[in-house]
Amino acid sequence: MAELYEKMVKEAMMAQKADVETIKKNRGKEFKIRDTKAYLDVVQEMKAAGDQSEAVINLHKNSVKAHYEILDSLTDTIRPEDDPFVEHYQTPVVLEILRDEDSEFEKSLQAFIDAIEKSEALIGKEAIRRYGGFYGPTCVVDFALMPGSTSNVVNRILSKTDIPEMHKQAILSAKSWGMNTSYGIGEVFANELERGATAAEAARKEIEMVKYIYEEPVEAQAKLMDDHGHESFDVREYMSRYRKEMEATVRAAMDDGVHYGNILTVPAYCVGDISHHIAQSTYNMCKDDVVMAIIEATTEVMDSTLNSAVSSFKSEYDVLSLATGSSACAVEYILELDGFNAIGVVDLLTKRFHNYVQLYPTRGAAAELHNSDFMDMIYRGWTHIDKARRMLNGKEGPLEPMVGDYKVDLSPIHENEVIMNPQRYTYPACAITVRFSALMRLADYPCLLTSEPVTATLMTNIIALHKESAASPARTCKNCAAAALIDFRHNHCQWREAV
Repeated sequence: MAELYEKMVKEAMMAQKADVETIKKNRGKEFKIRDTKAYLDVVQEMKAAGDQSEAVINLHKNSVKAHYEILDSLTDTIRPEDDPFVEHYQTPVVLEILRDEDSEFEKSLQAFIDAIEKSEALIGKEAIRRYGGFYGPTCVVDFALMPGSTSNVVNRILSKTDIPEMHKQAILSAKSWGMNTSYGIGEVFANELERGATAAEAARKEIEMVKYIYEEPVEAQAKLMDDHGHESFDVREYMSRYRKEMEATVRAAMDDGVHYGNILTVPAYCVGDISHHIAQSTYNMCKDDVVMAIIEATTEVMDSTLNSAVSSFKSEYDVLSLATGSSACAVEYILELDGFNAIGVVDLLTKRFHNYVQLYPTRGAAAELHNSDFMDMIYRGWTHIDKARRMLNGKEGPLEPMVGDYKVDLSPIHENEVIMNPQRYTYPACAITVRFSALMRLADYPCLLTSEPVTATLMTNIIALHKESAASPARTCKNCAAAALIDFRHNHCQWREAV
């Protein structure tokens, strides 16, 4: 197993570094699709090892390859307004393949669609709560089952639908780590209400939309992009060609006994680095030296920490936990260098959220998604850093937070010349919020801090070891920062009831 853990760490950090090095080289320049080839190349080096399912690894590798080649043939670049959606064209296609290949799954999907029609009270209530900000800051496409998320609503409908358990889990995964269209619960409702519809009329439109994304996933995603004003490439052509490229890979995974939930998850979660994380928006954001330095230093903390622990991991889940835990510690530690901490920032962003709801009642369903991710990350980091500060007890020496049984190496932060010299990036005598202000930019876009290429690579490796069990969504309390520190939404969470 030690060799497997070493492979997991190597593959994950190669993916992260391909992103970071490409962004650093090109920041401030014009983004081109071919800039992302470095990420494609490291993904193609992934291999199944030991008991891992090669079919699962191929879902990841072949999806990234198809994604890159199709985009490269359709366009030279992607405008920032279109880049968030490039990872939303895979799950609709895969869902239609599964439906067409398995008539029993098609029956289950239809039964779920019928159940949506009968769930007006639930969907209406949840749409109203999202519109009014009832749950506080939420991830509408959350990877767990937090209140206010689309997967939470889907789970509650599925729990009362009489279909096989495996099919329930697959349908839930398709709107969790899998991204069956760009639609988030409540968006149609909010817009209809603000246009003058009654609550009942708005709820009916919402139900029609939720049904549509399961009745015609590919066309629903294309229509959503039409309404969005997508310009960068022909999304229908992309999805048509993606199906041709991926049908054999999906069938191979089905034949290998891979859980449908995993087949729906893996192909989407791994492609975002191509034209989303490596993209014009990232190049623009990372023109700021301090933003770039925070991403680099966090990457080095992950790399050093994981490689120091690789010989002592006890399970594959330890690798994932330490990867995300070490990056959380790194970001919280940088925050604390300016005298801030997670508690203060969660309070600030939660209060801001309620003002934002009042200012923008038709805000996009995903508006606060990454703020929520950022808060959850720094709160997790704070729990480890706070304990380490108490143990250090005012003594001299480096702070060494623990994630489980493993030490986090924060030394790359102190070795980063930009982070440790904030006076070079503002009025030199008053450089006390430089790092904090850079982190607030990253609060809208923490994908390379959390980090998505790392978690996507590690999760594919974990799923390849447990192909028969649906990996998504996470069936655990997410320990949401806003709920832990400010709000009372724990009362409305159903994570224990995941199908």
